[in-house]
Order: sequence, then structure tokens, then C-alpha cells
Amino acid sequence: MKASDLLVACLEREGVEHVFGLPGEEMEDLLFSLRDSEVTFVPTRHEQGAAFMADVHGRLTGDAGVCLATLGPGATNLLTGVADAHLDKSPLVAITAQGGLERLHKESHQALDVVDTFEPVTKWNAQLNDSDIVHESVRKAFKLAEYEKPGATHLELPEDVAGEGATVEPLPARDRIRFAAPDAETLDRVKELLGEAERPLIVTGNGAVRTHAAEPLRDLVETTGMPAVSTYMGKGAVSDDDPHSLMTLDSGAHGEATEAMAEADLLLTVGYDIAEHDPDEWGHENARIVHVDSEPAEVYEAYNPDVEVVADIGRTLERLAEWCGDTGTRFGTDWYADLREHIVEDVDREPSDEAPFTVRDVLPLLREAMASEDVLLSDVGSHKMAIAQNFPTYEPNTTIVSNGLASMGIAVPGGLAADLAVDANVVAATGDGGFLMNAAEIETATRLGCGYTIVVFVDDDYGLISEKQENHTGESFGTRLTTPDLVTFAESFDIDGYRPESPDELRDAFETAVASDGMALVEVPVE
Repeated sequence: MKASDLLVACLEREGVEHVFGLPGEEMEDLLFSLRDSEVTFVPTRHEQGAAFMADVHGRLTGDAGVCLATLGPGATNLLTGVADAHLDKSPLVAITAQGGLERLHKESHQALDVVDTFEPVTKWNAQLNDSDIVHESVRKAFKLAEYEKPGATHLELPEDVAGEGATVEPLPARDRIRFAAPDAETLDRVKELLGEAERPLIVTGNGAVRTHAAEPLRDLVETTGMPAVSTYMGKGAVSDDDPHSLMTLDSGAHGEATEAMAEADLLLTVGYDIAEHDPDEWGHENARIVHVDSEPAEVYEAYNPDVEVVADIGRTLERLAEWCGDTGTRFGTDWYADLREHIVEDVDREPSDEAPFTVRDVLPLLREAMASEDVLLSDVGSHKMAIAQNFPTYEPNTTIVSNGLASMGIAVPGGLAADLAVDANVVAATGDGGFLMNAAEIETATRLGCGYTIVVFVDDDYGLISEKQENHTGESFGTRLTTPDLVTFAESFDIDGYRPESPDELRDAFETAVASDGMALVEVPVE
């Protein structure tokens, strides 16, 4: 077989079902190898959209999503989505084509040092400069992308190598490496701190969701009565229906969650990265910190744990729940019960009587229309802040927020990937700014027969930037936009479009669109 055939056979061995990307002449061999395989190549409208699709696939499934681009501008267009996956700890394998090896030592058409360019945003990346290293390189790319903490890897395939004969076979995929249980001495130190605490608080991060630690985490919460507050990326690890949930961290709108952080005398952080939320905003100067994660904590003055448990997160929580149950270690709820009540009241408030709405007005109606297992994917902007803080989440990995790189434009292509990855209904929520960055991927979604709902919050502004400018200076500049008629835009793709102007119309639009098997767009005017 050719090297391109071998690479695709390796993808099949890894269980890859879809490769998202754009064609290019330097990948001709690879494209025809994909055509003759069990892997479905999905031509997208932009490489960034392809990378976001692979990113969200990895985030939802834990299996590396795969994206493909040609050399030069194709590779650089791919870069943002690859970086987003890397900082969000989402497993992704990027593959780029390259010109022939004989011309890479000199200046030539579209040739860039792509491997060097991808170095800062990948766990590992390499050029496949020999057909007989393809099998090992693909296996390594998937192993490292999916290994905790996951992230992005990259392989570059020069066009002349792609056509070479290969004498090796794909390596078998293996079970993922599981982390060890916590060592007894470290766990004893945690137990000692728990025994001394009166107001402990659990902070759930991305790792609690990513490592499937929700069940033991919920057992620990139920056994001990400890409250839990999540980062934007940890939503759903503890259900927001649970009376112990203080929902989501924020230094602004949810003063109650911040107040609980300040009152706590022990913080048990579970799968938390400081990229998710700056601990300098926690007001936790008097609290001891126990860090439970698969890697040691980043060195940061505002986050300097007393104990670090570097081990399997789920096993660590199981051991703690068992010990707390055996010893009767349980904590009172009086210190945070009122805070929880205020948060719930704020989240459940009634929407405005008519448009324009606020995003927070809209979210209770959207929550009503979605089942607990349905997936809401948020783009980046002012609406993301409202979704993170005010959209109750009941199951892990059902509210997907990009908060590492926090790149605009992820929602529409991400919704496509989510629709392919899960059986539940999918909603992609975005602002008018982020929507038009990758709105062309609606065509990709309709071509594939996808069925998900796009909710576009329209304020003709890069609203989050305006808000920050106005807070700092009293005015804003460079943020105003104009938005086309999005219902007509949706209908041009032959999908349903809605523009509700009252709460009843909004409720009806959400109920109809979310339950539909087809694509739909709901344009929501907000202020």
C-alpha cells in the first residue's frame, strides 16, 4: 500500500469515523485513500470550522477528533481550532499536507514550516518524512492526544511521501492508560484537613467531567453535605438540581458563589485548571486548598495548594467518600443554604414582556425546551457569561463552553460535530458576531443531513467588549455591527427560521425547533 493508504488504515484502526477538512492538491493521494476507506471525509467551508468540529467531537466523546488541511493557508486556517482544543484539553489529531521534500529546503509556493508553527499549540507534532514511520506516528498522535490531560497533536504528510510504497502495517489501538489510585500517605493528609474543616467547598473543573468522575463526585457530595461550585467547563459534574450545588463560579453577577468561596475554610478542587477561572478572584485567603487532578497544580501565588493529590480523580473521590461514610464525616448546610436559594431565584426569574430581551431572560425558556441530556454548545461573547452562570446543567458534558482559548466562531461548526456525536438534541447558542464567522458551515450541516438548533442573540455589537470598555472608560468604540435578516439567511439554506418578539413566541419557537429532527435557526433580539 501507499503511505496515504497506510495512514488511512491507521485511522480506521483507531476507530475514526469522520475526518473534517478541506481538499488541496498536495493531499490528492490522501483524499483518494479516504474515498476508498470506511472513514467519511466531510468537506467543510473553512479549515477553522473543520478544526472546531474535531475539537467538539473530542470534547464530547473523549476520542480524538480528526481534521485535515492542505499546506500553507490551509494549515494556518486550521490553527485556531487546534489551539482551542489544546487549551480546552480536548483530544484532537490534525493532519496537514505539505509540498514535496525536494523543495522544502528553499523558498517555494505556499511552503511554511508548519511543524514549527504548530509546536506551541500541540502536545506533539511531527513530519512524516518516511512512509515506514506512518504507523508509529499515527498511533503516537492518538495516544498522546487522548492521554490525560488530553490535547492536540499534529502530523504533516508531504505529497511525495504520501505516494511512496509502505512496507509496514497499522499498529493496534490499545486501551487508554489509567492513572493509579492515590497513595495512602497523601490521602491521609487530605482526611486530616477534612477532619479540621467546618465549611469545606468543592470546586469542580473540566477534569471532573472529562475523566468521567461525576458519579463518585456526586457520591462524595451526598455523603458529606459539602457544597459544590463549578467552573464554566465543569458544569454538570454535580447536577444543578442538587441542593448542594452553588452552580457556577463568577466574580461578578453571582456574588453568592463568590461569597461562598470567601467563607469556605477548605477548597477541594477537582480536575481544575487555572486557565478555566482565575483563582485571584476567589477571595479565598483563609482557606486551605486540596488539589485533586491528574497533574500537579500550576505554580501561581493565588493558587498554592496545601496538598496535591496527583492520581486518578474518580478513584480519589471514591476513597474520600468511603472514608467520610465510615467515619460519619458530614458538614452542615446552614452556611450556604441561603446562598443556594438566592442563586436559584435569580436563575428562575421571569423573562421580559417583549423583545428586545436579555440573554438571561431567554435562558429559562430554553432550559424548559431542552431535556437534561440535551447538549447546549455556547459560542464566545457576552452570552457565554450568562449561559455559564445562569443555565442550569444537570448532566456532565451537556453544557459545552470554550474557556481555555475562548475562541469566537465555535458554535455553528461545533453543533454539527455534537449532532454527529450524541443521540440527544443539540442547541448551538451564539451571538451575531460569532455566528457570521462560521455561518457557512450551515451548508455543511444541511449537506450531511444534520438536525440541530442555532440560537443567535442579536445586538449588533461585540457586546462583551463594549461592556468592558464602558466599565473602564464610560464609552465604547470599534464594536458596533450590522446584522442581516437572519431568518431570510436561514431560509436560503432551506432550514426553518424564527424571530420571536414575545415570551410566548420565544417559548413556542424553542419547543418547535429543539424537538425538530431538522435544522432550525432562532434569531433573538437582545439588549
